[in-house]
Amino acid sequence: MSKELKTITINEKSETTFKERLWVVIPVVLLVGLISTLVYNHHAEFSWNGLIAGFNQEFLIFFCIGVFAQLVDGTLGMGYGATSTSFLLAYGIPPAISSTGVHVAEMFTTGASAISHHRFGNINKKLVRHLLIPGVLGSIAGAYLLSDVIDGDAIKPFIAVYMIGLAIIIIRKAMQKNIIKKKTKRLNILASFGGFMDAVGGGGWGPIVTSTLLGRGRNPRYTIGSVNAAEFAVAFASGVTFMLFGGIQGWQVIIGLILGGVIAAPIAAILVNKIKRKPMMILVGILIIILSLKTLSKLL
Repeated sequence: MSKELKTITINEKSETTFKERLWVVIPVVLLVGLISTLVYNHHAEFSWNGLIAGFNQEFLIFFCIGVFAQLVDGTLGMGYGATSTSFLLAYGIPPAISSTGVHVAEMFTTGASAISHHRFGNINKKLVRHLLIPGVLGSIAGAYLLSDVIDGDAIKPFIAVYMIGLAIIIIRKAMQKNIIKKKTKRLNILASFGGFMDAVGGGGWGPIVTSTLLGRGRNPRYTIGSVNAAEFAVAFASGVTFMLFGGIQGWQVIIGLILGGVIAAPIAAILVNKIKRKPMMILVGILIIILSLKTLSKLL
């Protein structure tokens, strides 16, 4: 092999290695920047006394919700927002605080999930690029409406009904047989709608985007990994929007969800090819319906 060919090969390998590293470096840099900003702006909550005061029975509940929701999301490619929001609403947390808490927590959990799925080779980078920008724009619009325009208490029953709808979608997708692979058109519209509904309702990116792609016969492993990777950008955009227009409330909710989700993310990435999807999806769907009905019964 000539020196010129060797040089070209080495340069190509270096460029590939650099691009591969970006899939890890970008989430890490964004998360470190986010942590630094949060600690600087909310130092009282992050002080030793603030952290000690926050560790009580409620914190443990939010931590367990975070673990369960991330295990669901990481293995099924859907359900983090729907599961955690349903639990939080059923527990009595207001919609705006629930959605803010879920999306700020998702900044960290989806970052950890994206890195984990990249580590285990579960990502289709072309699919991620198609979903990224439309999903981000949709989530920013939805987060702005919920934090600055829509009355959270007024839409609480509608969110509960929406969650029941998501649960039905999850169950229906689980019951499908003999899925024929079809080409997915208008990914940008799908991603925009998924991002918007995810921000307004506190969940929906996975049930809308992942279920549609799986329903068209896409490979579950790469679909789940790719949608989870794109979700990091979607959650980051909506979380920043919530912080800018609505501020941050409910630190116990946020920190509990973050710690639970980050711990569960690598476990979920390992389980994605080992767990039986059909019974898990049906179980999660039924659970979300029960929690949403409980929330509606309280309101009515």
